[in-house]
Amino acid sequence: MPHPSPSPAAEQGAIRDAWRLARGWARAEPWAVVGLVGAALVLILAQIAVDWGLALWQRGTFDALEARDSAAFGQQILTFGALMVALMVTSVGRLWSRQIIGFRWRRWLVLKLQAAILADGRHHRLAADAAGTDNPDQRIGENTRWATAIAVDLVFGLIYAGVLLASFAGMLWALSAGFFLPLPSGPLHIPGGFLWAALLYAGFCAAITWRLGRRLPAIHMARNAAEADHRYGLIRLRENSEAVALIGGEADEKRGLAAAFGRLELAMHRMFRTERDLMWLGCCYMAVAGVVPLALGAPLYFAGTVTLGILMQTAHAFVEVTRALCWLTENWPRLADWRCHVARVVELERALEAPTPPGALRREEGAAALQLRDLALSTPCGRNLLRAPEVTLAPGERLLIRGESGSGKSTLFRAIGGLWPWGEGELRIPCRRQSMFLPQRPYLPLGTLAAALCYPAPPDTFAEETLRAALSRCNLGHIADRLGEPARWDRMLSLGEQQRLAFARLLLHRPRWIFMDEATSALDEANQAAMFALLAAELPEAALLSIGHRPGLDRYHDRELVVMRGPTGTWLAPPAAPRAHAHPARPLPRRDPHRVIRSRAALP
Repeated sequence: MPHPSPSPAAEQGAIRDAWRLARGWARAEPWAVVGLVGAALVLILAQIAVDWGLALWQRGTFDALEARDSAAFGQQILTFGALMVALMVTSVGRLWSRQIIGFRWRRWLVLKLQAAILADGRHHRLAADAAGTDNPDQRIGENTRWATAIAVDLVFGLIYAGVLLASFAGMLWALSAGFFLPLPSGPLHIPGGFLWAALLYAGFCAAITWRLGRRLPAIHMARNAAEADHRYGLIRLRENSEAVALIGGEADEKRGLAAAFGRLELAMHRMFRTERDLMWLGCCYMAVAGVVPLALGAPLYFAGTVTLGILMQTAHAFVEVTRALCWLTENWPRLADWRCHVARVVELERALEAPTPPGALRREEGAAALQLRDLALSTPCGRNLLRAPEVTLAPGERLLIRGESGSGKSTLFRAIGGLWPWGEGELRIPCRRQSMFLPQRPYLPLGTLAAALCYPAPPDTFAEETLRAALSRCNLGHIADRLGEPARWDRMLSLGEQQRLAFARLLLHRPRWIFMDEATSALDEANQAAMFALLAAELPEAALLSIGHRPGLDRYHDRELVVMRGPTGTWLAPPAAPRAHAHPARPLPRRDPHRVIRSRAALP
């Protein structure tokens, strides 16, 4: 596929975006920015002074050689040693300043994006939107690194080139006094001839560089996307390795990964071809720059107009001016790569800062009861999912929403949790701090078992005895001695054990509002009954909304609603027939949970 050349507007857009990100960091850490940037500028001026010293050293050294003056030559050797020490100090200092500035800027940007993606469930909405930003993990982890580090190198490199040009252009103009071109018709005197030659040579190199590398930014964009897709495929295989192995899907995974790497391979070959084209010029343009002033200045030297020292000083100044003017030639590939990284970071930033979609749910938090009014959930593209004309869950009440798989029950669960903004109607929900949500597969963070049990609170929030008691009451006493052990508990525990761990969290946090989505799907009847007995005994005043399709759940709730399916979607309605059995409002009243669990077989 051909890649269009980046337009000047696109280049200016990348510069504007990078400048906006830099201003954000400067507003957040003004003194650090001023100090680090000031130090970097001072080091640039110091290195320019060293470059000037080397130019003067060239003149003095070659004049001493031409005059066969051993004493002057020895003095120049000592001067060279001092210049080398100064060069090392300023070069290392410049590197240090660029590294620190790039890292501090990246740290601010990463923390900003991480905070934004974790706010109000945006990470979930970003993943749920099929047309959304791909691979936010790569954009935060890798693209921010290069967007900041390369930007710092480019900016300070450009400043250095500008100061270098301003300082050595004057020297080169002064050394061009008496410059002439030997023509058959006679010498042609050109004021500032060496400087004009450097300008023409650098302009010629820049034009060729742009002609050969104009498609490189688009190629880098395609390569970054292909890299991210291939990495995502490998991550999915690792996270779902058990399922792939059980179903024997290795051959299909191999084809998928090969296809993803094939797209990456095509992008890499396009990049390699363009970089090879640029290397034809890049390998020799600075070497040629060292010979051009010697060729142009040789007639002056042979005519006795200049000394050998002046000629070598002129060659040094010509090379420095050419290096400054050829900044674009040297940095074009990095500039193209940098523009791609900035674009990916800014895309993520804009996606995270995007307003709530039009026609979204009206949401009010802090209500005394859960209320759904004229609720109509839909997909991001507008397809109807579930309607709920009027639903109220009062404090202490226990409501079951039952329906077949794929009827939109889990979407309602996400909407109540603030993770699904697509749809219409009104949602009035209780205080989030007094609520807990139990999805079908609980989230277990990396770290110790105590951290997984106390989540989202810190692991030292509760006493160890309290944690052990909660595990024992949820039939997890066999792991109570491993509270301080770090492990991948989401892999070490079965799904049934993870669901019981979620109930243990309820005992610790004691919420007033509990929302479950198939939270007991992996439990047998005995352990399911035991978990609901715990809720009745320990949290009798807590309101409960359960979503599920498993038979027998209604006996643990006061009332139920059924998801009905029709030609225009699904909606919530009371069950068509009354319950076949009667039971009290609290079907499993207060009792000793230890006895309930011990009287039934535990999960294997």
